[in-house]
Amino acid sequence: MTAKISTKERLQIGRQLMPEQDSAARAANFQEVNLGFPERLALLEADRCLQCKDPRCVSCCPVGVNIPHFIDLFAQGKIAEAAQSLLCDNALPGVTGRVCPQETQCEGECVRGTKSLPVGVGHLERYVADWAREHRDQLTTIRATPTGKRVAIVGSGPSGLTAAGELVRRGHDVTVYEALHKPGGVLVYGIPEFRLPKKIVQQEVQRLQDMGVKIECNVVIGRTYTLPELRDRFDAIFIANGAGLPVFMNVPGENLKGVYSANEYLTRINLMAAYQFPHAGTPVLVGKRVAVVGGGNVAMDAVRTAKRLGAEEAMIVYRRTRDELPARAEEVHHAGQEGIRFEFLTAPLAVIGNDQRWVSGLQCIRMKLGAPDASGRARPEPIPGSEFVLPCDVVVVAIGTRANPLLTATCPDLKLNKHGNIIADEQGMTSIPGVFAGGDIVRGAATVILAMGDGKRAAGAMDTYLKSAPAQAARVEKRGS
Repeated sequence: MTAKISTKERLQIGRQLMPEQDSAARAANFQEVNLGFPERLALLEADRCLQCKDPRCVSCCPVGVNIPHFIDLFAQGKIAEAAQSLLCDNALPGVTGRVCPQETQCEGECVRGTKSLPVGVGHLERYVADWAREHRDQLTTIRATPTGKRVAIVGSGPSGLTAAGELVRRGHDVTVYEALHKPGGVLVYGIPEFRLPKKIVQQEVQRLQDMGVKIECNVVIGRTYTLPELRDRFDAIFIANGAGLPVFMNVPGENLKGVYSANEYLTRINLMAAYQFPHAGTPVLVGKRVAVVGGGNVAMDAVRTAKRLGAEEAMIVYRRTRDELPARAEEVHHAGQEGIRFEFLTAPLAVIGNDQRWVSGLQCIRMKLGAPDASGRARPEPIPGSEFVLPCDVVVVAIGTRANPLLTATCPDLKLNKHGNIIADEQGMTSIPGVFAGGDIVRGAATVILAMGDGKRAAGAMDTYLKSAPAQAARVEKRGS
């Protein structure tokens, strides 16, 4: 354990492998792929941490988790203290321990990664978070003195939930409004059960509710209430409704039967349990050959889901190479193990259908990589004469999302950029005083942890704002007098 071994001994410990389901078995079920560390492996992994004096892993964590501190406490056997430390920094550690792209953030900056493999920060975060959920009676919850200030949060995804947890911890009265029938946002409708079990999300949400966060589902801001109506009732607002409108390819045949946006496909399956149809009320097409267009995490989630639904062949169609895939390395690795086929350097030209207008194939063209584009990645260029047809009966389009104008259309004073995203400063303040925003509605489609970082940063700014602003009740009373 930490106090008993030298740096030299730490360096001799290799990275511990995460136990996981057999690839053939898991490709046919929706149970979690990663099984979690047993205590012995978790403690060995914790002992690999060098406890750097200048921990770069902390500075590159969007929510600022004090990673060496919670790992050191855990390695000493002080797991309750480790859990308290982690929960103080991170409102959803059970989530981030499973879906955060640690390899490009904290683990990407770990000094151990320069000569070997970095410390498995995500795996340790998951272990401590899971322990915390199972031993809540051993943790201390301190209730802040109520401030009398009321905050509305639009959206119960990662950004909204993080802001809610931070604000209620500071003593504010927080109400979260969720459009769908279950809280969690993209955590429940976008990320499959085999990566993030719904039970984990429910337990994380319940912990926030036990802290005092109120959540109202089936409330569509922009329809049920407008943003100005909320502004009249609350002292501050945080908008975190995500970027929920799908982006399509704009190719011929995209309106054929059997074409899904990844949003609809994953929502039907994840949130509405379409994989249990007819026991669940929402159906979904189960194709024999499913083509998923895109290369991000959403595309990987969709193609691995299609495999589990029973597709004989589930394919990724991506216009660049494996090296340019934006998806997490772990997802790509797991997809390969599960038999997913990758069609790299391939771009769709049209969706082909039969006489009944059902999808029968995807007309594609081969690509080559040219000079870098604005993103810094090599620009894909079509190879003349390389057109071909990829037989399939379901096409899932997973090439991005954009902002839904439902909310913003009810508030013309809210400034937007050319893409329809809300413009906010570094602290999350929008063009309307007291109205903050963060997550995908501001930055466009991004990762869970970046959305959480926005929520945490905005919560701090909102707390400062609320301390200097008169209570809403006082403002209403003054207007009425």
